[in-house]
Amino acid sequence: MSTIKETIRPVFPFTAIVGQEEMKLALILNMIDPKIGGVMIMGDRGTGKSTTIRAMADLLPKIPIVQDDVFNSHPTNVELMSDSVQESISKGKKLLTTFISVPMIDLPLGATEDRVCGTIDIEKALNEGIKTFEPGLLAKANRGILYVDEVNLLDDHLVDILLDSAASGWNTVEREGISIRHPARFVLVGSGNPEEGELRPQLLDRFGMHAEIRTVKDPALRVKIVEQRNQFDQNPEVCLSQYQEKQDALKQDIANAQHILPDIEIDFSLRMKISQVCGQLDVDGLRGDIVTNRAAKAFAAYNGRIQVTSDDIKHVITLCLRHRLRKDPLETIDSGIKVEKVVGEVFA
Repeated sequence: MSTIKETIRPVFPFTAIVGQEEMKLALILNMIDPKIGGVMIMGDRGTGKSTTIRAMADLLPKIPIVQDDVFNSHPTNVELMSDSVQESISKGKKLLTTFISVPMIDLPLGATEDRVCGTIDIEKALNEGIKTFEPGLLAKANRGILYVDEVNLLDDHLVDILLDSAASGWNTVEREGISIRHPARFVLVGSGNPEEGELRPQLLDRFGMHAEIRTVKDPALRVKIVEQRNQFDQNPEVCLSQYQEKQDALKQDIANAQHILPDIEIDFSLRMKISQVCGQLDVDGLRGDIVTNRAAKAFAAYNGRIQVTSDDIKHVITLCLRHRLRKDPLETIDSGIKVEKVVGEVFA
């Protein structure tokens, strides 16, 4: 008789993924600091977008939650608790705690607003005076990752809901005068193929980072990728054991970076240069400045340093700004050449 552990589908190891450095870096930085605001990954079909995102979730340490809580409420952090858990604590109830893997929720393209946000049972509320809430995908994704494949094909109003929840950290459902809210803090990861249409500039701007991926052209690398995939499909356990050491090292690096992140400092002169780049590139609003500062700090933490350097900024600034240059929906996203040119001038 097989145990549950044996029946869970194995996940391709993150450290075994060849190439696609931009995408991997953007995901790692968002795991270190979810406040960066998620990542939009655009690229050709069959380039391993979904595989990489699922592999990333598998790298993260387990999180403590209040047992049987549908919102994955944190046992001690009030900001990450549902109202009902806060109420129970204020009444002095003892809550049991358990640990779960970081939630990785897929949002299907055909999802309705009710499926995403959750629904209130009006009948029960009116007849029995009980607020009954059927949680949606935003509740399940709290403190985890919400992944939307082909996000450019999703209804604009649903994308708006996702981005609003990701930014505020809360989801509110109102119906017939009854209102329920719950924490919805997640890293929003969208992927898509530019051939199938771009997101509106206003929506793109709400994603913290934008990674571009291309099909590998080098024949030797392509053979290596195919061989790795075949090896994993035939014997996942052997493949996982080969990469276990690298996986553990990366897990530790991410955990260490999360720990030292609050202590990271960035000099005023460097903050000025970031804002100078954003000004020269005519980036609307201040989101570009904020995200670049956060990403540079996360990158410094990932490398075990307390002080941000200009090299840290150069490593992340293109990922943070390239999608904010598009003013016209008919324009294509700059590959990063404009950003690199201005960065070269300002940080010379």
